[in-house]
Amino acid sequence: MTAAPGTDWYGTEGYPPSQEPYQASYEPPVDEETVALRIPEPPGEVRSVGEPISGSPAPLAPSAVGPAPGGRAARRKAAKRRHGRHGGSRRPADTDATTAPQRPLSRVEARRQARASRPSPAVVASRVIGEVFITTGVLMLLFVTYQLWWTNVRAHAQAGNEASQLQDDWASGKRNPGTFEPGQGFALLHIPKLDVVVPIAEGTSNKGVLDRGMVGHYAEGALKTAMPEAKTGNFGLAGHRNTHGEPFRYINRLDPGDPIVVETQDTYFVYSMASILPVTSPSNVSVLDPVPKDSGFKEPGRYITLTTCTPEFTSKYRMIVWGKMVEERPRSKGKPDALVS
Repeated sequence: MTAAPGTDWYGTEGYPPSQEPYQASYEPPVDEETVALRIPEPPGEVRSVGEPISGSPAPLAPSAVGPAPGGRAARRKAAKRRHGRHGGSRRPADTDATTAPQRPLSRVEARRQARASRPSPAVVASRVIGEVFITTGVLMLLFVTYQLWWTNVRAHAQAGNEASQLQDDWASGKRNPGTFEPGQGFALLHIPKLDVVVPIAEGTSNKGVLDRGMVGHYAEGALKTAMPEAKTGNFGLAGHRNTHGEPFRYINRLDPGDPIVVETQDTYFVYSMASILPVTSPSNVSVLDPVPKDSGFKEPGRYITLTTCTPEFTSKYRMIVWGKMVEERPRSKGKPDALVS
């Protein structure tokens, strides 16, 4: 094979004829012996190695268009990069560092690592404070649930049992009017407008009377008040407004003329609500006088006084409701109209 005139064996710029770069303006030298093997691509359609020419079914393999440019030395370097110096597979450069064996830590390094993994005092303190707050919140929630719900459930059950027992004793004749022991039930209080029916017990102690869902009769010392059957006097009662059955929770809704009925073993005593004192000091005991101060009553009579705490859920002040007896009806004659209607 002879070279084209004016060139040596390596063709243009020293490249072998089979490895000259593809250029759109390149025209191979005329060679009668090899012209059929070097038909150039149409102008403007230069293709890289392996890229299919428009309309061809599949890309040409690199070997079909000749060796990669760069000469034999470049091909050797590329082969070494792919397969290593001696043809073996090379270890990837980005091998996961976690797969490589690690040397054991010394004692000093292990101690430092342990100290670094320990939480700081500030973190420990914040955790303790957070746990204290959570525990306190849970305890407060349980306490509120106990006060607002469970005490009412228990007190209603205790008061209901006491009322049933009291009526059974009346029916069997076991109880007679007279002097009663502290905490002993002796009557029933009816407030029809509020749908309240609750036992009345002697005394006003929290544990023995009020916390059991009953109302208590002021019957001790300077606060002793009259019984309903007395010809004159003031029958004073105390009851919870919130929790423990809360029998007096809504006595502020009573209006003048609303009936308040006290039922004993032999008699119904019917009072008519007369007046209300919304707020007064807990030390104002004059509200229990035979003729209560601020009640509007001007002369001795047969009165009833209901006392409870106010505002709700506090015991800072007292609310007072007064009534005046309007009917005394023996049980043998049946229920009064206030309880029938």
